[in-house]
Amino acid sequence: MSLKRAVQRWFERYLSDEEAIVLLALLVGGCLLVIWLGQALAPFFTALVVAFLLQGVVSWLERRGLPRLLAVGLVFLLFVGALLALCLVVLPLVWNQLVELVREAPSMFDSSQRWLGEMQKQYPTIVTPDQIQGWIATAGRQASQLGQRALTLSLASLGSVMAVIIYLVLVPILVFFLLKDRERLVGFLLSLLPRKRSLMTRIWLEMDDQIANYVRGKAIEITIVGGVAFTTFWAFGLPYAALLALIVGLSVLVPYIGAAVATLPVAAVAGFHFGMSEQFFYVLVAYAILQALDGNVLVPILFSEAVNLHPVSIILAVLFFGGIWGFWGIFFAIPLATLMKALVTAWPRGERAVERLSERTVERENG
Repeated sequence: MSLKRAVQRWFERYLSDEEAIVLLALLVGGCLLVIWLGQALAPFFTALVVAFLLQGVVSWLERRGLPRLLAVGLVFLLFVGALLALCLVVLPLVWNQLVELVREAPSMFDSSQRWLGEMQKQYPTIVTPDQIQGWIATAGRQASQLGQRALTLSLASLGSVMAVIIYLVLVPILVFFLLKDRERLVGFLLSLLPRKRSLMTRIWLEMDDQIANYVRGKAIEITIVGGVAFTTFWAFGLPYAALLALIVGLSVLVPYIGAAVATLPVAAVAGFHFGMSEQFFYVLVAYAILQALDGNVLVPILFSEAVNLHPVSIILAVLFFGGIWGFWGIFFAIPLATLMKALVTAWPRGERAVERLSERTVERENG
């Protein structure tokens, strides 16, 4: 079969439907828009995600008999209150602990050198002096790079402050109007689409509840895991409890990998503060129990309606979309992978068109 005939056969099979061509154009256009203008439109995308989160609460209040405008007003006030609490309470606490950790880093570095020296004395055949020197040199380079990044961050602090101010002003305004005028905005978008959109409707109905459940479930999971982690670390007297709890809470964004990565700072801080004592092992056991409850109890409850994906597919989705879109790519890796699976499953295949093309090919060869 010639290349031209193979390409024609592929187009007849997968792009013979007009709606499939329109959907493909929309998907490609949306991806290009996010790649090229993602940074400029980041406040809008952030507001869109927040509005998507809050829409479920608005719908719940409407089902209880509240007018939509009143429901939107109440939910928006709750959102603004939570945002103010985050900016005035949580973030300053985390920032202060981060500053304290940076100040204490040299003493931690000295403690690690002494600990490595003791390890070399106790296990001279396993830990050699060359290995210790290599580890110390690597840690020194990493600390130097961290200092350079901190200096760069401080020099660019003015731009960062302006970006934060823009987010704090624009995002709440956009969230309010996205919630208030949801029906009007959705109607306008639908008017731009072709009237024949059964494929788009089928895929949207399949994905709407799943994406909504995933986003809301992930927000709830971050809050619960972070809150329990903070309470646990605070109860054990572990320093930097808020900072470590934030790391543990955000680690649930990256399935499988996040829990392993978050273990390192928790174990390091506990080791430096408690040493190799019973308290150190108690902290690690409590952290392991938290991760086990999250993976085996909390996740099945929150994401019971999610489409099952193979772990390899999830990891590949996290790596791929995270490499393209950073934080939001990681956050939406599983919904995007689910969307791709739904597209592959629902995509129209022109079986009859392929059969007709095969019949014409046979006729030409016999004729």
